[in-house]
Amino acid sequence: QVQLVESGGGLVQAGGSLRLSCEAAGRTFTFDNYAMAWFRQAPGKERELVATINWNSGTKQYADSVKGRFTISRDNAKITVYLQMNSLKPEDTAIYYCAVAKGPWETRSFNEYDYWGQGTQVTVSS
Repeated sequence: QVQLVESGGGLVQAGGSLRLSCEAAGRTFTFDNYAMAWFRQAPGKERELVATINWNSGTKQYADSVKGRFTISRDNAKITVYLQMNSLKPEDTAIYYCAVAKGPWETRSFNEYDYWGQGTQVTVSS
């Protein structure tokens, strides 16, 4: 079993920045064996991939809507994945979830993620 705890969400004005963190824990969980991702879900919309990173930070993928503004990173020693969000827009408002992939390589497929955090709210005011 894996527990994921997100933090760093909040209310920010358009153009501002936030940094989300997600710390993983689990008695038999080896963090650096797995790719990680951030998803988000806005009211009335489906959950969508924001960014994903492979096991050693060698490859990353982003949603087109956040490219150039968001950066995903991970610190395997701290068993934590981050999402730096800059130039935030009102349309970035959503609950943000981190997730653990089933394997070491990043993937855009929702079904390839086994464990999910509870989510952290990000609200961007105009």
